[in-house]
Amino acid sequence: MKVSETDSWEAAYVRFETPDEEIIKFSRRLIRMGALDWSKDAEIVELFCGRGNGLHALSRLGFVRMEGVDLSRSLLSQYSGSAKCYVCDCKYLPFDNCCKDIVIIQGGLHHLVLLPDDLEQCLSEANRVLRTNGLLVVVEPWLTPFLSVVHWVCRQSIARHLSRKIDALATMVQYEQQTYYRWLSLPEMILALFHKFFHSEHCSSQWGKLWFIGRKRVIV
Repeated sequence: MKVSETDSWEAAYVRFETPDEEIIKFSRRLIRMGALDWSKDAEIVELFCGRGNGLHALSRLGFVRMEGVDLSRSLLSQYSGSAKCYVCDCKYLPFDNCCKDIVIIQGGLHHLVLLPDDLEQCLSEANRVLRTNGLLVVVEPWLTPFLSVVHWVCRQSIARHLSRKIDALATMVQYEQQTYYRWLSLPEMILALFHKFFHSEHCSSQWGKLWFIGRKRVIV
């Protein structure tokens, strides 16, 4: 996206839900993905962390060793928690090999411009920084029947007029449509890359989302 388009997307992202709403959503997702069973001493990094509400959710669940990575300096500037955050490309992480226990990605991979290359590089980096048996946790958009209905609703002007949330979502899809729809069109390739770098412990799609949990594979 161009700079002006990025600004418009970020404005819609901020309108889509309040920080408290997003923290609650992320907390529920993390619990669903098993966070209550993770060690509270785990070293966690969240990629594509945006304004940091996923980090706030982790903090509320009792985790203290957290870091975040995002390409947007303006979104990261909105974070005020205790985690250390880095402005950088998630395809080139500023961490040593085998230094993290958990890598979390919530809604960032579908922004990658070049598939499969960018996705392979990002997953390779996640694999690299994870310790032996480290965990990857991913929640991303997925083309289920529910998401198809959501797309149809977003195309209805009356729905956009009546709902702040629908209008914000439609705006985000508008500005990210090239990467978003390409992501949705390549499920087999995407899952093949996940399984290349991670042993799947859970992989399912429901309500317009892919839910993936995997353990680090040893890549030789």
